[in-house]
Amino acid sequence: MHVDAVDQIKTWASSRATHLLALGLICFGALVPARASIAPSPWPAPYGAPVVDSVTVTPEYDWNWLADHLGGRSGRLRARMVLPSDALFDRLSTLLPAMDMSARLPGVRALPGGNSLITLVPFGLKRGSRVEGYRVGTWPSERRVPRSGAYANPSGFILVTEDNQHTPLSEHFRLRDFLTHDQGEVWPKALVLREELIDKLELVIEDLTAHGVPVNSMRVLSGFRHPRYNNALVAGALGAVSDSRHQYGDAADVIVDNDGDGTMDDLNRDGRVDLRDARVILAAVERVERVHPELAGGVGLYRGRVCGPFAHVDARGHRARWGA
Repeated sequence: MHVDAVDQIKTWASSRATHLLALGLICFGALVPARASIAPSPWPAPYGAPVVDSVTVTPEYDWNWLADHLGGRSGRLRARMVLPSDALFDRLSTLLPAMDMSARLPGVRALPGGNSLITLVPFGLKRGSRVEGYRVGTWPSERRVPRSGAYANPSGFILVTEDNQHTPLSEHFRLRDFLTHDQGEVWPKALVLREELIDKLELVIEDLTAHGVPVNSMRVLSGFRHPRYNNALVAGALGAVSDSRHQYGDAADVIVDNDGDGTMDDLNRDGRVDLRDARVILAAVERVERVHPELAGGVGLYRGRVCGPFAHVDARGHRARWGA
């Protein structure tokens, strides 16, 4: 990262008056030129990272790459999450000369086609237990060596403001859906979220619909839980565990709620709402993971006391099942 970019980020971090950009969205399709003759690159690794290869990069090639990859495996993602040092800034600066990409400040910037570029606050800018004025606590790996890479500190935070909280992440989900349920009056809020989770949930919705269970609304009961909130749930014996995947932004407790009554729908159409309806979601996850093993993760089924049965779905990187 250039020195001037680092200075700008430091300046940003010291000011609570900074507001994130929440811009109007414009049509992507109209700006994508005819497909180039160059074969598309394979899906980047790690997930969502810019492609680096020996192909000569042209604006046409990059637009095609964005069209092919911004939507994820599901084709339904609407946001890309990057750190300020990500090379994607350089590519977009070439493609969108009118868009100021040089500052690399955290925020939400509109991309063509109803898509957004979300620039993260690097984890290193967390001060003590806070990100800005929002209290998040301390991750386990801040105190000890993580047991695996999956439990390392998050790479960064999305700062969610009252203005940008409605930013679409995908066809069915928005930023606000994954916020921790605490500190209601504190803005901005820090959110850890990974693209894999959003993509996996969209693929599950697609699979359910293909198997005769139409999904218009999948409700997130619990998305990101910062360590301070998660530890309170553990202390209150409310079903949370100290190493919960919710702290790492790749887990969500979900129900299908097409009728909007706040409870799980009768997915298997047996006239009752019970754990068997959550098993319908489990079956969809199993099928998605067979096709996309790179999205492997956990599924836990719970009876629930308020919203009825629900399914925990995560993208931890390896298969795990419980409560089934």
